[in-house]
Amino acid sequence: VRIEQKAGDGSIMASRSEEITELIDVFSKSQYRAREVTQSVERIEERCLELFDRDYKYSIIHNTNGDVCGHYPRKIVFLEYESSDNNKESFESTVQISKLQDLVNRSKMARCRGRFVCPVILYNGKHVCRSSTLAGWGELYGRTGYNYIFSGGSDDTFGDAEEVPEADCAVRNNDSQLFDKVRGSDIKLLKYLSVCYICDLMVENKKVKFGLNVTSSEKVDKAHRYADFTLLSVPYPGCEFFREYKDRDYTAEGLVFNWNQDYVDAPLTIPDFFTRNLNINWSEYQSWDLVQQTQNYLKLLLHIINSDDENGLLVHCISGWDRTPLFVSLLRLSLWADRAIHASLEPSEILYLTIAYDWFLFGLIFFFCFNFLKHIVCDTFSVIKKQRCTFVPDRQVRLEAVRELFLAAYSSTVGLKSSSPSPSGAISGLLEQFARGVGLRGTNAII
Repeated sequence: VRIEQKAGDGSIMASRSEEITELIDVFSKSQYRAREVTQSVERIEERCLELFDRDYKYSIIHNTNGDVCGHYPRKIVFLEYESSDNNKESFESTVQISKLQDLVNRSKMARCRGRFVCPVILYNGKHVCRSSTLAGWGELYGRTGYNYIFSGGSDDTFGDAEEVPEADCAVRNNDSQLFDKVRGSDIKLLKYLSVCYICDLMVENKKVKFGLNVTSSEKVDKAHRYADFTLLSVPYPGCEFFREYKDRDYTAEGLVFNWNQDYVDAPLTIPDFFTRNLNINWSEYQSWDLVQQTQNYLKLLLHIINSDDENGLLVHCISGWDRTPLFVSLLRLSLWADRAIHASLEPSEILYLTIAYDWFLFGLIFFFCFNFLKHIVCDTFSVIKKQRCTFVPDRQVRLEAVRELFLAAYSSTVGLKSSSPSPSGAISGLLEQFARGVGLRGTNAII
């Protein structure tokens, strides 16, 4: 019986590993678009709903054909509370889902590329949300005018509208009521989701192109519309910087961002009550390498959601791509490793859910996210209330299992391109180290 059981377990593990490989292959070849869904993508969407259903009761925010946002899921999961099979039949919604849907529809114009504030993680009754930054005048005016004329217009029609420069100050002042309206709707959505803390990952106060401001952020809203929220400026380098990570054979240690570039003007700003207990010298942030910076920012986010019993958190960068899902994924995986969320999911299942639901396009930061798990295995990242001599013995095991599954699937599909050959003339150092660690051999060429 034991032999049969082991054989069955091996078959299940092989099937789930294949499932992850297929998922990575799909997303490495095409960008998700809600209005252009294939059968394989439909299966991925349904699989996500199955995995959420294991531990939560949820409602659906409808985004049919990408009507609200072209690069968000067609069925956006609003997690209401943790549940088991025993109490799912007696479900009562914690919100008026019709009101939430209305707030989403009204607020989508407020943020760049229509990527509205979207709840993605539920931890102890609090929502962790993601979005893009606030839309600038050019995009806001253009998208609003288009939707006024063609009611129900496509998100992608002004997908690159953040490059439209803002008009002069006189015009902006005349249209300040438009800002009041759309940003007011954004604020209503944030408050309906009980979000109090906003962490802005932008390294600039406003995105500047051709010498003109093209997007904005809460921290520089001149009308102080977001004064009721606790705003944290936690500048983190974007995808351009991660090309250096690739060029260094995927080595993040010793890789330091150049903070002296002209466009970098957002200082790190964190309220004192969040920094007192973390034992981090935040004044040295510009000297941190990529590992230290990511570790310390993750510690901060975990501290925020653990220090307030009622209020949630919004994390965003400029477009809501790359940097935003990086920290959303790390939060999800770290909390899962503590068995604080998604308690019933196995390593292969949480990996599948994180890749499919948190990441919507591939970039260099995607690989960094899952390879970075090796840097957050210690108990300093645990949200479990520790008592003297107690610890989380399986946190490291769980995170290493996720990383191992990811690296195996990634190396067999996308592969790792080494910028410089290893001394042996074979595979790059990272993949070579991984192959030794998990018993694989480099079978596909590294270009």
